[in-house]
Amino acid sequence: MDNVIAVLNNLKRMGISLAIDDFGTEYSSLSRLKLLPVDRIKIDMQFVQGVEKSEKDQAISKVIIGLSKNLNLKVVAEGVETEPQLKFFSQKMCDEVQGFYYYHPMPPERIEGILRENRRPESSGC
Repeated sequence: MDNVIAVLNNLKRMGISLAIDDFGTEYSSLSRLKLLPVDRIKIDMQFVQGVEKSEKDQAISKVIIGLSKNLNLKVVAEGVETEPQLKFFSQKMCDEVQGFYYYHPMPPERIEGILRENRRPESSGC
């Protein structure tokens, strides 16, 4: 673990942002969260997709968001696919969402076109 932490600290010094993916499942633990030099936590999609139907998933998601905020970490909701999911995480002050709610996977050329269409015009000066 000491070697992992050293490598992660080196990556951070290089300006790389680090996240714990699928938080709340498998090998993610509070002891690791305490030790690892991460910038954000990504809430596992099983909790995200359950917030519409499950009070337990809502509670777990709220706790993860609160924990993240208290540790000065950004929090990302993975797998947002519906308006109610987006609304829930927006109301709970989740920093970022990712998922099919906005777009499904697509070729790079299509992404480039979308980004060009949505680019804000540059100001002409003050």
